[in-house]
Amino acid sequence: MALAYDGAIQRLIDAFSKLPGIGPKGAQRIAFYILGSDEREAADLADAITEVKAKVKFCEVCGNVCEASPCPVCLDPRRDHSIICVVEEPKDVMSIERTREYHGLYHVLGGAINPMANVGPNDLNIAKLLERLGDGSVTEVILALDPNIEGEATTTYLSRLLSQVGIKVTRLASGLPVGSDLEYADEITLGRALSGRREA
Repeated sequence: MALAYDGAIQRLIDAFSKLPGIGPKGAQRIAFYILGSDEREAADLADAITEVKAKVKFCEVCGNVCEASPCPVCLDPRRDHSIICVVEEPKDVMSIERTREYHGLYHVLGGAINPMANVGPNDLNIAKLLERLGDGSVTEVILALDPNIEGEATTTYLSRLLSQVGIKVTRLASGLPVGSDLEYADEITLGRALSGRREA
């Protein structure tokens, strides 16, 4: 039988191992780093976690993370309000912003269609997107979803759905490797994919 640590240290290891991308060994390393750090550093980490849970919310318009809703992007009059870029997660907004190629608005779906994980269209922020398109001010929707199976399934679903609305629907150009995440694409590749977008 494998020996586990006792009490608080094991609880901390277990908590870190539940985070995405952190396995048991990584969780153990982080827990022991915190154990060896000074009180101030550990307190700062705990305070940052508490603060983000207390202050950060999702924008009532686009679904991006913010401290005040609507978010600064939705409220910015300098942005092109006739274009909405649809992404899976809030982190994808930052990836696109880093390119400095896009100046429209965003819409965060909160995931992608994934039957294996029981995620269907009704589990995503699609109804709010359709609501935003209702006033006729949006002329183009860019589908900027991850180039993997789930992203492609969601892109296909949204393309068919939005074709009935009569709005131009485009998707990112090639250049993004299939199976990758937007989060890991470099700014030049992502910028070129944005500027070379095509009809979906």
